[in-house]
Amino acid sequence: MDHTNSRNNVPKRKRDEESYPIGNGNIDGIDLSLLEAVEKSHNSVEVLDLKTLKKLVLSFERRLKDNIEARLKYPDQPDRFADSEIELHEEIEKLKILAGAPELYPELVNLNTVQSILGLLGHENTDIAIDVVGLLQDLTDEDVLEDNDEPARILVDSLVENNALELLVQNLGRLSETDPDEMTAVYNTLATIENMIEIKPAVAELVCERTKLLRWLLGKIKVREFDSNKQYASEILAILLQNSTANQKRLGQMNGVDVVLQAVALYKSRDPRSSDEEEMVENLFDCLCCLLMPVENKERFMKAEGVELMIIIMKQKKSAYGSAIRALDFAMTKYTPACERFVDVLGLKTAFAAFMGKASPFSPFFFCTF
Repeated sequence: MDHTNSRNNVPKRKRDEESYPIGNGNIDGIDLSLLEAVEKSHNSVEVLDLKTLKKLVLSFERRLKDNIEARLKYPDQPDRFADSEIELHEEIEKLKILAGAPELYPELVNLNTVQSILGLLGHENTDIAIDVVGLLQDLTDEDVLEDNDEPARILVDSLVENNALELLVQNLGRLSETDPDEMTAVYNTLATIENMIEIKPAVAELVCERTKLLRWLLGKIKVREFDSNKQYASEILAILLQNSTANQKRLGQMNGVDVVLQAVALYKSRDPRSSDEEEMVENLFDCLCCLLMPVENKERFMKAEGVELMIIIMKQKKSAYGSAIRALDFAMTKYTPACERFVDVLGLKTAFAAFMGKASPFSPFFFCTF
């Protein structure tokens, strides 16, 4: 199964410096000396080194301390701690610059800053928690960590040790996707978890053991309406299932087979309306095929009338047609009861119609199941 990441960031278009006028004077009434001053200020980026890191961390810790004290002192007077919240927000935003120097991550860990950052995921102000989610997504981004395996591992180990998985999933529960910022935070949370799995594959099972992420993902794919987060939830679920028998069994025990069948049933008589929705449907079938690896889930698939549903999808000949055949192959492999059910409900008639079609894309492996 191919779970290729389709959310690669579009590279920022570099500014062509030669297209900018050089020298003093005016063009269309614009003072070029002013433009040069602005350009110089944009280019005066602070060097990222250990000294800069300590400076950023110290400033962040101070603002965090100020905010905690203000909230304790004036718990019922938001206007008295509002300024400290704005300042804390600004400090979190400044920390994002560290994504440009992943080699400093071990020092960030040594300064015990990870614990302070993660503690803010439970902040009373949801906006602060959203800031932290954005920061974590930036720090763990695959493009940032591409050539920094050891620093990445050290950071992710520290995140896991300081309960990042639990805190991230707990925060998911209070985010409302009717709010654009919170919807983005949901996406960034899933991205952070995916990034952590990429760096440390064991996270795929850890996050399912320690948190209610699987239950949250099931709830998300049950929603009938399509959106980008439902698509991403389907992909994360497939990633969690693809190499983990433990997760496959765990989700099966949570009625996961039935939920995934309900999700794909929406496409038994209609095609996805966009390429993104089409990708989501493929993700859902990937989830279903992974779930059908353990024998106990094959039994659940039969009880939920999964064989019958796949045959209906095949008869409708919509875009999920081939995926339904693939799911049946997984269901019947080394499982006689599913094969018998397939024959009893006249599945062979539908299957032969598919294979006898001109230039059929389906290979004879399907029949090797019997």
